[in-house]
Amino acid sequence: MIPDEILKEAEEKMAVSVKATRHECQKIRTGRANIALLDGINAECYGTSTPINHLANITVPEPRSILIQPYDRSIIRAIETALQKSDLGITPNNDGNVIRLNLPELTGERRKELVKVVKKIGEEGKVAIRNHRHKANDRIKKAEKDGVIPKDDSKRLLEEVQELTEVYSVRIDEVLTEKEEEILNF
Repeated sequence: MIPDEILKEAEEKMAVSVKATRHECQKIRTGRANIALLDGINAECYGTSTPINHLANITVPEPRSILIQPYDRSIIRAIETALQKSDLGITPNNDGNVIRLNLPELTGERRKELVKVVKKIGEEGKVAIRNHRHKANDRIKKAEKDGVIPKDDSKRLLEEVQELTEVYSVRIDEVLTEKEEEILNF
């Protein structure tokens, strides 16, 4: 069942692209606290670089505040240093037991810049989806050329792949619209 495999694989990869786009958008600071802001920030402790979310309990007690409570108080300085070196642009407040990150209000100009970043992330997601379409189309055409699937089935499959591409492109647009709304209105 090569045709079904090609479609299923293309759809799975497109779904992963949408998920990755959503994840990248979550990392963008909107003025609303979100623990995803700390994804990708590692602290140097115990002789290795470790993600902060593996070293501490992270909570959002208020809409504009993130609370980081290390499992081991001796590494609080390492976490604070990692946060200061990160590109968050937020100064951590360390009281010896926990670290607080207070997110400042975003300016109108900064909101517009963030919307541009979101659109760029969305375009990268759509490019990934189009690449998956291209690979699926190539596999279909090769299977037709090799005589594995008839020409009529090949044409139908190419149309189905295009429909999948359109569906997943719309899903990325929905993610972008949601994030832009959050950036501009919160």
